[in-house]
Amino acid sequence: MDIQRAKEEIKHTVQAYLACDDTGCPLIPPVRQRPILLMGPPGVGKTQIMEQIALECDIALVAYTITHHTRQSAVGLPFIRERNFGGKTRSVTEYTMSEIIASVYAAMERTGKQNGILFIDEINCVSETLAPTMLQFLQCKTFGNQAVPGGWVIVAAGNPPEYNKSVREFDLVTLDRVRRIDIEPKLSVWQDYARAHRLHPAVMAYLELRPQHFYKIENDVDGPQFVTARGWEDLSAFLQAADKLDLPVDEGVIGQYLRHPEVARDFAAYWVLYRKYHQDYGVEDILQGKPFDAVLERALNASFDERISLVSLLLAGLNTRFAAARSADAVTDACYQQLRTFKRTLNQAGPEDTPAGLFAEQRKAYRTRLEEGKAAGTILPAEAATRTRAATLLDQWAEPLERCLDADDAFDTVRAAFNQQVHKREDAVATASEALESAFDFMERAFPDGQEMVVFVNELALGPDSAPFLADNECERFDLYSQKLLLHAGEDALLAELQRDDLRAEEHSTDF
Repeated sequence: MDIQRAKEEIKHTVQAYLACDDTGCPLIPPVRQRPILLMGPPGVGKTQIMEQIALECDIALVAYTITHHTRQSAVGLPFIRERNFGGKTRSVTEYTMSEIIASVYAAMERTGKQNGILFIDEINCVSETLAPTMLQFLQCKTFGNQAVPGGWVIVAAGNPPEYNKSVREFDLVTLDRVRRIDIEPKLSVWQDYARAHRLHPAVMAYLELRPQHFYKIENDVDGPQFVTARGWEDLSAFLQAADKLDLPVDEGVIGQYLRHPEVARDFAAYWVLYRKYHQDYGVEDILQGKPFDAVLERALNASFDERISLVSLLLAGLNTRFAAARSADAVTDACYQQLRTFKRTLNQAGPEDTPAGLFAEQRKAYRTRLEEGKAAGTILPAEAATRTRAATLLDQWAEPLERCLDADDAFDTVRAAFNQQVHKREDAVATASEALESAFDFMERAFPDGQEMVVFVNELALGPDSAPFLADNECERFDLYSQKLLLHAGEDALLAELQRDDLRAEEHSTDF
């Protein structure tokens, strides 16, 4: 199955294992809660789905790559304890708590969550001395003499033997005590993930054109040659940093992520063209509403690869603006809540309180909650970024308050600063909306009824920044093309069904 289906199955398993009846007893007794064994090729996204499941189920996650551990760290260190047996004092060997089990308790204390997932990766690649411990872990849910706490679901992952020569096969006894899920890479599923995580548009456009290069593992005389989903995601992160810092990216750099010479060479050539298209077409000029007649003829006569790359560049420019507008909106909302809090605080202030002092306490409390949430892992990165930007604005608004002794004057001062942020939000929304209209102007001239318009509208509808923006800000042409393309999709489905009916009728007629 694909990684998305596996995620759903594991998520449902977690929900079932943690569910209790009205007396507090688990619906599935702990002895029947089989650990999950997730088997699949490397770099397909096994760790990422564990993070997503823990977040969506609001539980903790402790993840370990077991090949980084020795038997001592997994089981615990031995020590001698004096015990009395049958009236005689004897020296007995006991063990300290396993580092892994201790990490589970530490996560419970840090996050305040009593339930969680203990994820052990590369479980079938352990050393010979650690192998019995892993079998005991899967069969008995213990490390040494320490059991995994109740309310924690065990998920283990490994690579099939064709991908790793050091793997160990599990025996029948162990396999009969786990739920094994086998996964395979699937580009369409990964594209949904890549879109949601805003991977570099060059990577997305390239794999749209070269889907056969998404995941490849081969062996020749020079050793393994491979490209994995992890490689594409890590390369994307570097390309995004390189764009911001204006760093050079060549085949040598790309080959450090894409360990398949043919794919690395092909993407390096595409990367050069992708950057060249951005300059030759003047993408930013198009989005700023400047005349584009000079490049229109080239777009009309370009190859399909070049046209799709151009659409990707337009979407990238739009998404930057959509993200800026959404960020400004989120920061403005966060600041509005702080403005309301400040108003209530001023109304409840005593004669000894000063507006500046009260605002300083509020800002300190806001930052404290932010840092505690980040440390506990209870705040998503996007939310943390919003709150950090809001905290910075609050700090900037604090300085003028030193000169305000009257509560009304102080509130008006902060409100005036907040109104400036409101104007920034309105400007960001207007900039994004105007760029979208300019992009539609170009698309209608260049590709009014082509596959390029289908890709353009579809990506706008699915993008993590564009979709929410369009939901909050009307764009008549997006609505028009969405309905038009949806209608055509319905017609295509109807025609396909009619063709299947005709085919079945022909088959039946030949039977007679």
